[in-house]
Amino acid sequence: MHISDFSLSRLPRIEFGPGVLGKLPAIARTYGTRALLVTGAGSLKNSPFWATVTDGLKAQGVAWLHLAVPGEPSPLMVDEAVRALRPEAVDVVIGLGGGSALDAAKAIAGLLKPGNSVMDHLEGVGPELAYAGPATPFIAVPTTAGTGSEATKNAVLSVQGADGFKKSFRDEKLVAEVALVDPDLLATCPAAVTAANGMDAFTQLLESYVSCRAAPLTDSLAWGGMKAARDGLLALYADAGDAAARNRMAYAALVSGITLAQVGLGSVHGLAAPLGAFFPIPHGVACGTLVAQATRINIDALQAREANHPALEKYAQVGRLLSKQGQLNQTASHAVLIDTLDAWTRKLQLPSLAQFGVTHADIPRIVANSRGSSMKTNPIALTDAEIAGILAARI
Repeated sequence: MHISDFSLSRLPRIEFGPGVLGKLPAIARTYGTRALLVTGAGSLKNSPFWATVTDGLKAQGVAWLHLAVPGEPSPLMVDEAVRALRPEAVDVVIGLGGGSALDAAKAIAGLLKPGNSVMDHLEGVGPELAYAGPATPFIAVPTTAGTGSEATKNAVLSVQGADGFKKSFRDEKLVAEVALVDPDLLATCPAAVTAANGMDAFTQLLESYVSCRAAPLTDSLAWGGMKAARDGLLALYADAGDAAARNRMAYAALVSGITLAQVGLGSVHGLAAPLGAFFPIPHGVACGTLVAQATRINIDALQAREANHPALEKYAQVGRLLSKQGQLNQTASHAVLIDTLDAWTRKLQLPSLAQFGVTHADIPRIVANSRGSSMKTNPIALTDAEIAGILAARI
């Protein structure tokens, strides 16, 4: 086995397992006595887990402020929060929620001390100044199994509309100090959210696995994550009370964040950025509805132009993994991979792009804005026509 060169960027301390939410108050107290809780719009506050957090913080002598993030965070929202919260002398920022809440918390933690605008640092917009820090300590507690934001160094922020964008504030200083991954938190997650976020996690694992920067270390993590998703996603969608499925999907999402942070993603995420900027389409839905067709296009392009590319065998390996048919040849494995992803898309009831207002006339603008950092690690450079084909198949 050839071991290629690789680098491993900073990761949080990770606590994984049912019930680890109970460790949060004591961990928070090690950073000080004033905490900022950043959550989604309200589902966590209306769940039994809220009292576990707030009563626990009180028992530890930690006072807390609460900021709710109703949707995907924008630069304006981050800047306004930083401006309002800087006088509060926050010792630790705790993000509890899905990817949007964690990304907002991550960005706010990064800027509470420096106090400048997040627009100074966003990739691809503004001056792209280097981030010097220091960041306020950040604890990430995911309540969905999807983005893997608890393990990454980037906070994704968006402005929606005709001139919108979806860009990252990215630096290793933004990585959470601690990630508490408690599968029990998935018990209250709606089925539609489970479906979209689960497909996002699987897409991140698959794209990391075939990334042009893939390495043996990330491959082994991605492989285990994909196996967990194979056995957990449909089961959790059918029954949020399935503890084994919750554990599998929480693990799949966590390792998807680790692998994407190390080796990048691919064409699905390249397209998800402009789709999320121009249309009101949740990130997980965009990824979930595109992954089968994007995989098909990638395989076709590799066969046409780079028939000996190692990603072709990697796609075949994933086909064998998902189908549990280890003896399939490469062609049959590719077919079963695409068929499986198509079947998941149907069973999880992932909507078409048209349901969010995307038309064929929008395709050129989406394609023109798809070549960000994610597209650069796709296993093959796709033509504009190939990228357009991915979109057209899902409108």
